[in-house]
Amino acid sequence: MNYRKRMAEVLENEQSLDGQGRVLNLLLILLISLNVVAIFLESVDSIYREYQRLFMFFELFSVGVFTIEYFARVWSSIDLDSAKDKSPIVGRIKYMLTPIALVDLIAILPFYLSLYMSIDLRFLRVLRLLRLLKLARYSPALGALLDVVRKEADALIAAIIVLLMMLVLAAAGIYLLENELQPDTFGSMPDSMWWAIVTLTTVGYGDVVPITPLGKVFSGMVGLIGVGMIALPAAILASGFAQNIQARKQKYNQVIRTFLKDGVIDAEERRQLETLRQELGLDTQESMQVLHSVIQDIRHTRPSGPSECPHCGKKLD
Repeated sequence: MNYRKRMAEVLENEQSLDGQGRVLNLLLILLISLNVVAIFLESVDSIYREYQRLFMFFELFSVGVFTIEYFARVWSSIDLDSAKDKSPIVGRIKYMLTPIALVDLIAILPFYLSLYMSIDLRFLRVLRLLRLLKLARYSPALGALLDVVRKEADALIAAIIVLLMMLVLAAAGIYLLENELQPDTFGSMPDSMWWAIVTLTTVGYGDVVPITPLGKVFSGMVGLIGVGMIALPAAILASGFAQNIQARKQKYNQVIRTFLKDGVIDAEERRQLETLRQELGLDTQESMQVLHSVIQDIRHTRPSGPSECPHCGKKLD
């Protein structure tokens, strides 16, 4: 096995039972977590002033590690299964445009931009917090959530558009009903947007409230509509997440059926199943349930053979 292919397997966690891959992933997760802690501590002026040099060296070390990791992933990406049928340049470019590779790039880009551009320190800290997104690579649950958001993008965009329409209509309605009596609060439709947002989201801070009877009735109607409208994106995500988990179990089911065609799951196939289980984010109990379900299904659908050997007449197990 060449060095580049080995690097692709370790970095992309294709062999999750591999010791080197586990150690490397744990170290990267630890470094990402320490970066988040450091960013929060830097926002405390007294701590930042006292340990400014330490924070600076840690940032340089982190950026160096993440930069090496990014270019190593790009360099070895052509040995991944998804890029084996492409030329080296096309395969690497396609990998660089994947969402997870873009997250890796965003994690180091703010530092290099700050070398050539004047960026406010507070804004730079917020950008550096995007490194937290790198944890999606190591969490099957976060990966499943991102898959759901991508697959349900059209439905989520439609729900957001409806919410924006309701926001505009609510702001316009309360402006017409309350403008004369409360010109300071509802002096314009943009001013009324704050009330519309807190009412539609059912937060209701109480700092801006209608005082006319029609305004109160209208406010109640908007609040009731908001309950249903805010629940709509949550329902879309919940449904998509359930379908995603079911699809992962189905994929695991199909692989088990493939391995059971010869009636036996050998050691190598067990290793591959364990790797697939971890990649799909299934716990051990779920994977065992799928395995038992497949075995029972095969037993019920297997055609019944003769109870005795047609040659010697002995009973068959």
